[in-house]
Amino acid sequence: MRTLRKVAALSSFAALAFALAAAPAPASADSSKITIMVGGATKIIYLPAKLTEQLGYFKEEGLDVEIQSQPAGVDAENELLAGAVQGVVGFYDHTIDLQSKGKEVEALVIFGQVPGEVEMVATKAAGSLKSMADVKGKTLGVTGLGSSTSFLTQYLAQRAGVPSTQYTLLPVGADASFIAAIKQSRIDAGMTTEPTVSQLLKTGDAKVLVDMRTLDGTRAALGGTYPASSFYVQRAWAESHKDEAAKLARAFVKTLNFIATHSADEIADKMPKDYYGNNRDLYVGALKASLPMFTKDGKMPADGPDTVLKVLSSFSPSVKGKHIDLARTYTNEFVSSVKTAAK
Repeated sequence: MRTLRKVAALSSFAALAFALAAAPAPASADSSKITIMVGGATKIIYLPAKLTEQLGYFKEEGLDVEIQSQPAGVDAENELLAGAVQGVVGFYDHTIDLQSKGKEVEALVIFGQVPGEVEMVATKAAGSLKSMADVKGKTLGVTGLGSSTSFLTQYLAQRAGVPSTQYTLLPVGADASFIAAIKQSRIDAGMTTEPTVSQLLKTGDAKVLVDMRTLDGTRAALGGTYPASSFYVQRAWAESHKDEAAKLARAFVKTLNFIATHSADEIADKMPKDYYGNNRDLYVGALKASLPMFTKDGKMPADGPDTVLKVLSSFSPSVKGKHIDLARTYTNEFVSSVKTAAK
């Protein structure tokens, strides 16, 4: 009986502990903290996220912001939908893809007017892979399945006449894991960003196949301006947290203005050393080449949403044939009220 009483007591204690652990935290505990998930914080295309923190602009706006990172945009998107974070720094195209699935997400600030992505071909495979028309039977690296790199890869291949059934997409992440996949010949080509592009070019392990770091290169590859890196949130959050949304937009636009009015070297001085390690010169060079991709005011380019919808509609089963209300995938409401010095 004594043993049974002990078991019962322990069971009651365990149940109480579980209930306390499962109970929601008091509203005052961290209720003001805003967590932003970045789909690869060290990627230069997402530079404004960490730079805003480094410049102290979040604090200037009275915000308590925590920046977290996931290797791929689709992982960051999942964190947002699960309610684990309040915002995401990722590609704008996710807002269109999610609307087709019944999820209301909108971009509040547009960072990049072009993807900043580059399709790199492994030097070992370059002899037989000279354009996207040659990807049949090849393995192509992307950050994650369902990520923006997979969207763009599928579109480029289809535009070159190769359907998705004739090649393999392999999620390999970014940065060091992408470089390893190239060196180990696990992928024949793959889509990545700076500074990974410059690192691969420096070592000679890969060559540029399709370059979407510039407006001209993007228009040639995709047929128009392609707004990419952005800050997006669930629409319901933006509507119920207008003050916080406005402050976040103001902080990010101040950062875009800083980028537009400072040199790559000056910007690199503001970044944590682990973002460039022992290759500061390489990082600065990659950053300098990437600066033209950033908007100065955070606004959506006029022809951007239509281009992105055209790309996704061409191959995505979830978007193709669906009515997409582009006006609900982004808003200039918050950035339009911010005055900047950049011309």
